[in-house]
Amino acid sequence: MSKKPLFGLTLQQLTTLVTEEGLPKFTAKQIADWLYKKEVTSIEQMTNLSLKTREQLSERYTVGLINPSKVSESTDGTKKYLFPTDTLKYIEAAYIPEADRATLCVSSQVGCKMGCLFCMTGKQGFQGNLTAGEIINQLRSIPEWKKVSNLVYMGMGEPFDNLENVLASLEILTSNWGMGMSPKRITVSTIGVIPAMKEFLEKSSCHLAVSLHNPFDEERRSIMPIQNVYLIKDVVDEIRKFDFSGQRRVSFEYIMFDGINDTPRHVKEMARLLNGLKCRVNLIRFHPIPDTPLLGTPDDKLFEFRDALTAKGIFTTVRASRGQDIQAACGLLSTKELVKKQREAKGEE
Repeated sequence: MSKKPLFGLTLQQLTTLVTEEGLPKFTAKQIADWLYKKEVTSIEQMTNLSLKTREQLSERYTVGLINPSKVSESTDGTKKYLFPTDTLKYIEAAYIPEADRATLCVSSQVGCKMGCLFCMTGKQGFQGNLTAGEIINQLRSIPEWKKVSNLVYMGMGEPFDNLENVLASLEILTSNWGMGMSPKRITVSTIGVIPAMKEFLEKSSCHLAVSLHNPFDEERRSIMPIQNVYLIKDVVDEIRKFDFSGQRRVSFEYIMFDGINDTPRHVKEMARLLNGLKCRVNLIRFHPIPDTPLLGTPDDKLFEFRDALTAKGIFTTVRASRGQDIQAACGLLSTKELVKKQREAKGEE
C-alpha cells in the first residue's frame, strides 16, 4: 500500500488524522509546524514528536514533497519548472524574478476542460485535479521558494473548477499555523465560473483576476466556450456585489489578438462593461501557439489600445513578456513532454 502524503493537509485534516491514530490533538499543530514552517522532507526529522509517534506515522504516511523533473531557464531569468504528477502527466510552474519582487505562477489542474482557443493547456484535455499538496508543492519544491514574494494561480487549469483544493491550498498558504503568506500577495485567476467565484470571494481575501479577452458576447463565445454558460456581463455584475475599495484587488486579463479584440469599438464596450468598477486591466501580448489561427496585436496598436482605455478612466497596464525562449506560456512545455512520453511508450522515435 502506498503511503499517503501529509504535505497539503490543513490543520483540521491533520487533527482528524492524529485523532484517528490515537495521538493527542496537539500533535496536529506540531506536524503543521514541521510541514509548513520548517524544511523537513521526512517524518523522521520531526524531532519534537516521540520516536514511537514518528515510527507510527511513518508506517502509513510520508511528507510527500515532489521535486521538479525538469527546469528550463530563460535569458531574462525566468525559470519554467516541470513537475510529474503520475504516469504520463505533467504540470508546470513559472518562476519570474524582477527587481522588486519574484512571482511564481502555479497550476491547479492537469490539463483543462475549458477549451479556450488561445490556450495550449486546453489542447491536452482535462486529465485531473491537483490536490492542495500538489499545488503548494510547486512553491515549496523549487530552490527559490523563499525568494517568492507573489503567487499567482495562472498556470495550467481553471482554479475554480478545482475550488475545494484551491481553497485548501490558500488556507495553508495564508494561515498563521501554515506558511503565513499575506493574501494580498496571492492572485487567483478565473475565466468566470460564477458559483465558484462567488464562494472564493466569500471565503478568501486573496486578489481576483478574470480572463476577459473580449467584451462582446458572440465574439467572446467564439474563443471561450465558457461564455455559453456564464456571460461576462453576469461575471462583472457578481463582482460588483463585493467590496474592492480596500487592499483587495480585482483585475481583468486581456490578451490582444490582431484584428479580433483590439479595435476602438472594443475600447468603448470595455469602458461600458467596467464603468464604475474599481479595477485594473492587464493587456497581454499573444505569442502564437500551434494549431491556432490567432495572431498577436502589434505593439504600436497595443499601446494605442492601452492609452484609449486609460483615457476612459480605466487603469490599464501592459504585462511584460517573459520567458519566450523557454516556452514559458502555460501548457507548452508539459504538452511537449507529454507527447514525448506517449511516443516513447509506443516505441516511436
